[in-house]
Amino acid sequence: MNLKKIKSLKEKIKIPLFFDSLPLKKGGDISTATQTNSETTSRPYLPSKTNLGSTVQDIIAPAAIEVDFDYLKINNHYVRTLFIAGYPRYVSANWLSPLINFDHSLDISLFVYPVESKTVLDDLRRKIAEMEAEIATDFERGKVIDPATQAKLEDAQVMQEQLVKGIERFFQFGLYITIPADTVEELNEVSRGVESTLASLLIISKHATLQMEEGFKSTLPVCLDYLNITRNMDTTSLATTFPFASSELTANEGILYGINEHNGSLIVFDRFTLENYNSVVFAKAGSGKSYMVKLEILRSLMFDAEIIIIDPENEYESLCKAVGGENIAFGFNAKAKINPFDLAQVREEGENALNEKILTLHSLFKIIMGELNATEEAILDRALITAYQMKGITQDPETQGKEPPLMEDLYKVLIGMEEAQARGLADKIEKFIKGSFTGIFDQHSNININNNFTVFSLRDLQETLRPIAMFIILDFIWTRVRKELKKRILVVDEAWFMMRSPDSANFLNSIAKRARKYYLGVTTITQDVEDFLKDDIGKTIVTNSSIQVLMKQHSAAIDKVAQVFYLSEGEKQFLLSCDIGEGLFFAGANHVAMRVISSPQEHELITSKPEEVLARKNKELSMERNLPQNSKFNEKDSQKLNTPLPPRLKSEIIASEDGRTE
Repeated sequence: MNLKKIKSLKEKIKIPLFFDSLPLKKGGDISTATQTNSETTSRPYLPSKTNLGSTVQDIIAPAAIEVDFDYLKINNHYVRTLFIAGYPRYVSANWLSPLINFDHSLDISLFVYPVESKTVLDDLRRKIAEMEAEIATDFERGKVIDPATQAKLEDAQVMQEQLVKGIERFFQFGLYITIPADTVEELNEVSRGVESTLASLLIISKHATLQMEEGFKSTLPVCLDYLNITRNMDTTSLATTFPFASSELTANEGILYGINEHNGSLIVFDRFTLENYNSVVFAKAGSGKSYMVKLEILRSLMFDAEIIIIDPENEYESLCKAVGGENIAFGFNAKAKINPFDLAQVREEGENALNEKILTLHSLFKIIMGELNATEEAILDRALITAYQMKGITQDPETQGKEPPLMEDLYKVLIGMEEAQARGLADKIEKFIKGSFTGIFDQHSNININNNFTVFSLRDLQETLRPIAMFIILDFIWTRVRKELKKRILVVDEAWFMMRSPDSANFLNSIAKRARKYYLGVTTITQDVEDFLKDDIGKTIVTNSSIQVLMKQHSAAIDKVAQVFYLSEGEKQFLLSCDIGEGLFFAGANHVAMRVISSPQEHELITSKPEEVLARKNKELSMERNLPQNSKFNEKDSQKLNTPLPPRLKSEIIASEDGRTE
């Protein structure tokens, strides 16, 4: 079969009508199916009953088998075998998928017997001659030529040409289905469902009446065909029956991401066993992307993964509290501070912490100041080096453990430089030193990552400051990640903020590329697909992510998404119309339609629907109010229930134990 034929499997395949006109032989007691002359077909040796007795067979054999004309009763279970007697005129690749993925356990056997081309060609020549003679006779007599005969002749001539050229080969194909059930009623109901499914595919199925024992044996995993009911097929038609076309993404270990919409199987993966540990999630607002990521990180905690989240919209605060994590808020009045001038305390071979930090600061100040020309970049570079030197920090690694400078120190250096451009650069950062943004990025760091679940919340920052804060926090996290090798997941929500600037986008891309070396998986989430994929940087982040999740998309973005992820027209329509929590899950070269599922307990922890959040808060307040003042319930009881006490209730209980309540 050449490449042209392989490509054609994507289209409808025609099963030639002339097959029904070839010399046939009835199989067994069933005369409705067809097969070629037995002399041209290789058949396996069927052992006699005297050869079946063996120790292993005696062990696995059922205690009793009751043979009915329409089913078998094996111990307390029932089985019925169907065979295929008629096939549709046109088929496409994976056309047996509804049968293979039927919502009940089925035993399906497919038998393929190669047939010698010479024998088939002899039959074809004879049959072509007969049909040509029939058509010629009808023409001479003035009769209308039978369209069925004309179609069979054309099929036969095409097949003859392809067999002669070696493009096609000839086979016999048998398909048997055994249906197991616990009761006769269930057996009949499932049988009707299977027959209805087959009928929808234009397949004619029949019960192996009076041959149920042979049918059951034919569907055992022993590769023996006791029914011998076959249909003639060419290579192209046979290829469409390939049964392993159902995509399943189930690993032996990992966390549950969702349910395969196609066949109901579980989507289970451990991202830390893949080529890299990164993932990307693209979806419009309200499609369930944060819900899915919360489920993933909640379940990843059970596998000892440390979770770090950059949260611009305070989506993860309630989950953080529920798992005993640390929520670090950034804002004008917040206590948490990060100094962007901090140096990494770990050095890799061939790297210098000061040089690397200065390069990072160049990117940061381009975000703050905008694009710089060559002169301004040179001035900034000298000013940064001078600011560190004023603190006694040089290229010597021994000096790099000293207290680093602040943004105020850089401002003072720029003010003291002679160049006019230096004053312009100082003006651009003045608002962070003594203007409206004072106290956010010009303080020494006073935080650390000591919790297994850490959230950096940026809700209280203005939107114009969020890209700057995300860059500084990401740099802070990256510095800490490189200190200690540990399994971690870093979630960057609303990553489109960072894609607005080439410098911050490149920084995120650099971390995604190097994360695997430090046992870090980066999860990038965005609802603004256009901003994220507008240039090659965003596409590179996608390429460096082994897991990719697409949830509901906006019609304005679907073409861009389809171009990057090579989506079919059907997949595009699915992403435009899918429900909340549904989407496409990509892992490596495979992808399936997915539905995210959670337990009631998980849902209560991670939901962000306003009405459900309000109901949960009201429930907590009600529990606090209804607790008796002299209740013996204490913090130890709370620990037994694995439920943290609300702060107000905890203080009331402590006060009660100290005798300070009324």
